[in-house]
Amino acid sequence: MQICLCSSSESRALLLNKFGIDFIQKSPEYDEEQISTTIAKDFAYIASKGKMEAAVKEFGLDIPLLCADSVIMAEDGMILRKPKDEADARRILKIQSGSKISIVSSLHFKSKDFLLVDTSATQYHFAPFEEADLEAYLASGLWRGKAGGCMVEGFCKKYIKSVEGYESTAMGLQVEVLLPWINGLKG
Repeated sequence: MQICLCSSSESRALLLNKFGIDFIQKSPEYDEEQISTTIAKDFAYIASKGKMEAAVKEFGLDIPLLCADSVIMAEDGMILRKPKDEADARRILKIQSGSKISIVSSLHFKSKDFLLVDTSATQYHFAPFEEADLEAYLASGLWRGKAGGCMVEGFCKKYIKSVEGYESTAMGLQVEVLLPWINGLKG
């Protein structure tokens, strides 16, 4: 069974490939900037739900749709969204350096007769980032489009002191939660 990943995220596409899920990828028009909540789980949920509503209007439900969104919550509860530019990325990443964060991901998976909604979090404790590594990462531009500028599968990986939760959740899509439901639709 093929699904539609309603996201331009390379990380989400990599996860679906890793778990052997057949998909096409296209993004609906949805503006996350309209969301005003300061609560991380609410932000991720509202964004994922908004993307699903837009995807249903744009693409229909001929094949099941999968939408997701992620945000990073700093230790003090502040939402660390996608950096607007390199200076913003530096500021956001310095908040995470030597700190504990939660990466909150919400998904909406919808077919003609089924809806799955899940919001999950993975917690990381990072060692302090080395300044030279941080500057090289910022110069690479790989932080662009990433919640909190964070790449737990890339730049941040060597700084992880501890983790609680699925790495897939931190990469933007809790595939371990989704997979049994996709398999159930096949049967």
